[in-house]
Amino acid sequence: MVDRLRQEQRQQGGIFDQAPGPQSFGNDPLALAAVEGSCALLDRSHWGVLSLIGGDRHRFLHNQTTQSFTQRPPGTGADTVFVTATARTLDLVTAYVTEAALLLLTSPGQAEPLMAWMDRYIFPADQVRLENLSGQTLAFTLVGPTADQVIAQLGVDPEPMAVYGDHRLVRTVAGECRLAVGTGLGLPGYTLLLPAAIAAPLWTQLCQAGAVPAGEQVWEQLRVQQGRPAPGKELGADYNPLESGLWQALSFDKGCYIGQETIARLNTYQGVKQQLWGLRLSAPVACGTPLTLAGEKVGVVTSVVDRPEAAIGLGYVRTKAGGAGLVVRADEATVQLIDCPFLSRGYLTPIQQEAS
Repeated sequence: MVDRLRQEQRQQGGIFDQAPGPQSFGNDPLALAAVEGSCALLDRSHWGVLSLIGGDRHRFLHNQTTQSFTQRPPGTGADTVFVTATARTLDLVTAYVTEAALLLLTSPGQAEPLMAWMDRYIFPADQVRLENLSGQTLAFTLVGPTADQVIAQLGVDPEPMAVYGDHRLVRTVAGECRLAVGTGLGLPGYTLLLPAAIAAPLWTQLCQAGAVPAGEQVWEQLRVQQGRPAPGKELGADYNPLESGLWQALSFDKGCYIGQETIARLNTYQGVKQQLWGLRLSAPVACGTPLTLAGEKVGVVTSVVDRPEAAIGLGYVRTKAGGAGLVVRADEATVQLIDCPFLSRGYLTPIQQEAS
């Protein structure tokens, strides 16, 4: 079924270059302009989709991740973080609560590792069953101010949903799919979860409705601009969710969960030693390049996107070194720290950052 989608995308000029999804449609400037002024269509079919079913599913996910789920009703959703016992980040996922299941949209390549991770914590008496729906259930994301109009042209009224994560089943000409508020980027729009069988016709209908197709290169630029951390880059064994700017995906009053003690201690004693920042670079540098201030290492570059107007990136910087506006070095490049819309910082207000 995905092959039909890929065939359709190739006919639109999709370039794959051995990647699981289209890298580009040869229209990156047009797609980026659509994000600002109309609507871009991003293929996230190579992202993972996991399903949790059973009577204990809410309690289980509640105990496994940073967000609260025991009282979350069907039709709602939220971003949440899988962390280790020492609060090191595994993945940022979006969880959708349905009447029969919890659906998790994971980062690319993370579905199987998270399945194995959760399976370690399922005991014989637990009424929880995991299923990997990746490849069977796919995701598309519409980004931009006219996403409502694109959805409306499919005969769907998006008005009843207004809060990030809200979702419901809708029927299009191509077939039934799940429409959810949010793009995973802090930008306006919607995410569609759909059966692989309708992926090709639905993609075509969305493009005919005015959405501009966009590939992974556009997603990566938007991800870095917005500050969404990714596994293997800003998420991993060196970072916790507070350092990664994921305060919006944490609940501090939900009770015990894996990694909770470390996160609570960091929050209570204001112990965040480093923070994720956007970077404006005078020239591109390699990921892993140290960030220095007066010759002293204060951080590291984790992502870089080279754009015609200016290179941008993400990187971690020691809290005591400073925050937005700070100028550091990365090899021969001058780097200015900038804030990103997706990132949140909890108690780390601008005044406290300056004081540190």
